[in-house]
Amino acid sequence: MTPASSPHASSVDAGFGVYVHWPFCLSKCPYCDFNSHVRHAPVDEARYLSAFKTELAHRAALTKGRTVQSVFFGGGTPSLMKPETVAAILDTIAHHWTVDKNAEITLEANPTSVEATRFKGYRAAGVNRVSLGVQAMNDADLKALGRLHSADEAMAAVKIAASIFERFSFDLIYARPNQSVWSWKAELDEAIRHAAEHLSLYQLTIEPDTMFEKLFQAGKLKIPDADLARDLWDVTQDITQKHGLPAYEISNHARIGSESRHNLIYWRYGEYAGVGPGAHGRILDAQGRRAQATERHPEMWLTTVESEGQGLIEDIALSAEEQGDEFLLMGLRLREGIDLARFEKISGRWINPAQINDLVTYGMVERTADGRLRVTEQGFPLLDSVVADLAA
Repeated sequence: MTPASSPHASSVDAGFGVYVHWPFCLSKCPYCDFNSHVRHAPVDEARYLSAFKTELAHRAALTKGRTVQSVFFGGGTPSLMKPETVAAILDTIAHHWTVDKNAEITLEANPTSVEATRFKGYRAAGVNRVSLGVQAMNDADLKALGRLHSADEAMAAVKIAASIFERFSFDLIYARPNQSVWSWKAELDEAIRHAAEHLSLYQLTIEPDTMFEKLFQAGKLKIPDADLARDLWDVTQDITQKHGLPAYEISNHARIGSESRHNLIYWRYGEYAGVGPGAHGRILDAQGRRAQATERHPEMWLTTVESEGQGLIEDIALSAEEQGDEFLLMGLRLREGIDLARFEKISGRWINPAQINDLVTYGMVERTADGRLRVTEQGFPLLDSVVADLAA
């Protein structure tokens, strides 16, 4: 039985992407819990490129016949890679898979002036979309967030990106220490003047094993309380909606047609291959959906790939129940919601209509005209609880 004819074919229909993880940064941001590492000695980029090529060949052998709709270079800081390295990785992907002629090729970048000068090289390599980690639009907050760029550098990089790439996006973090509704409103209004089509807006959360967690637990870091955080959330929705950048996902805002296609593959529970240190993937074989994860430590991943031909430390078949839970967790993040028939096909179970009706009554979810189930604006701030109720 091939994936295209299996009971899990609807996952294939949601698209196929490739994620490439570059784990290195110039410094570790105090709020960051991503798999990112600082190396004070130069990274052997040629050696890592060779390992990426090896691991891509391994994933391609497991996903024959797929068409790549998107490639995403994440990190870490992928804009520390040479454009020639990015080009070689994209050439390797095109060698192993068919790449859709309209594929979205995204690279995350930090908006320092040095990295901005590389943008033309990335565009020539095949990148057609960049995602800039701006994070804040004033120097004091950028310093508090551990960012190495200034607000002026960030806006200069945004301007350069707009002149070179077909599409671009940038990130901001809000609910920062000492942030008021008024100051966030002014900052967001300014950001939208620079954002052509897409913004990712994340509420600051205190993640385990970060410097911010240590400061928070020591009483040296104060973040907005629940009421202020909700006020910041509400003004975010109001302003982005007013300017034609509504939320299509809980933290992502875009003009119609400008959504991140790669991230939609995740949220619509599609299929994706992940390569590089700490990368995750979800691929299909004849038995169903598999969860994959690679070795997180960069040097350990490198030596493992060189000795074994791949760096996976996890490659397990997901049960129907696990797939159903993932489908709910990912799909209900989207404003479009989920197809309940697809949930039943993937999970082999159904959601109790009485449970749905209770959540409808409380204004947490709603049914759309075409029969989909989606979380309401009132329910989004309580998304985790909504998902838990539906999955129970």
